[in-house]
Amino acid sequence: MDEIIKLRPHHLLCTQGYSGKGYSDDFVSNMDRVTEKLRSDRGVKIEITFSTDSLCSNCPLKVSDGVCKSDNKVLRFDASIINILDLKEGVYSYQDLISRLDKYLSSGVCDERLKAICGDCEWYSVSACWKNIRDKKYATMPWSSYVTCGSASDCSE
Repeated sequence: MDEIIKLRPHHLLCTQGYSGKGYSDDFVSNMDRVTEKLRSDRGVKIEITFSTDSLCSNCPLKVSDGVCKSDNKVLRFDASIINILDLKEGVYSYQDLISRLDKYLSSGVCDERLKAICGDCEWYSVSACWKNIRDKKYATMPWSSYVTCGSASDCSE
C-alpha cells in the first residue's frame, strides 16, 4: 500500500501552484515527488493535518515536528482553508478538495480570493498559483463550470 501523503490545509494551494522552484535542492526534490503523485493519480487520498506535513519534511523553515519559523503566516493560511472547506483532520480525496477549493477561488473576481488567503506568501509572485487554479490544470472539473470574470484572458496573472 502506498504511503499516504499528509498535507496541511494551505498546501492544497501550493501543490497546484508549484512550478519547480523552492528553498533548496532537497526541498525541490521532495516537492517534485509529492506533486507528481498528487497530479498524476486522480484517485489519490491525502491526510489533512493541522501541523507540519509531507511537504515540510525538507523545508529549511521547519524547526521541528509541528513547528515552522513562519508559523504566524502559515497558520493564518491554514485557518483560511480550514474555514473555506470546513476541514477537520482526516483522510480526503485530493481531487475533491482542490475542486471545492478551486470552485470557491474561481467564483471571485480574478485572483482576489486567492490573494486574500496567501497574497503575502513569498512564492505568490513567482509561482503559477493563480494560473494553474484558473486553468484547472490539476483539477478534474472543467474550467467552464466556474468562469465568472469573462474569459480566462480577462484575469491578470
